[in-house]
Amino acid sequence: MKIAVLPDAAMMIVHLITKNGHEYLSSTNITEEKLRQKDPYDESKFDENAPPFTMTGVETLIGNKYTSNEAPSGVRGRLSLFDRIIRESEAAIIIGQPPKGYKRMYNLLNELILFSCVSCSNHHKLTVNLLKEKGIPILEVAYPTNRDEIIKMINRVNDFLQNLDNKNKIYNEDNLTVDLKPKREKISLNELKKIIEESSK
Repeated sequence: MKIAVLPDAAMMIVHLITKNGHEYLSSTNITEEKLRQKDPYDESKFDENAPPFTMTGVETLIGNKYTSNEAPSGVRGRLSLFDRIIRESEAAIIIGQPPKGYKRMYNLLNELILFSCVSCSNHHKLTVNLLKEKGIPILEVAYPTNRDEIIKMINRVNDFLQNLDNKNKIYNEDNLTVDLKPKREKISLNELKKIIEESSK
């Protein structure tokens, strides 16, 4: 099956997709082999025969079909780049946003390689919504913050990929919100008043 990954090019997930015999859909048509060969510090080795470099004319306007013309051009341009993912994906794996105050486990470059980044929040939310509207199987996992959570995430992704069927189900065991952040319990107004009264004594 063709699997979309959001954020795009998260190597931790891409490897599991190919290992389980599925096809990874990339906005830039890049494969796992090419990702491994690419030196992240060498900016001279961009493949200028692949998107976004090859997107010209009408291809740059494709994103207009997903949103209104009032949307920022950057959002529409990114949707043009993700058109293939939105159209062809048969399943999706979505990594949630890092929690507030998250302290990185690795340096910034390694975190970007392993888990990628959202880039444009509006485009990311629109893409997630468009994938959900397709009715494909989707696994949503919370951003891992330690070694145990990484292992748990890998096991859940493998289980999802090995038992993948065409059931249009969204798996969200981490209880992520629409913003793909862990849901926090809210306290009632009466509880807040009690806390304020107790702290002012």
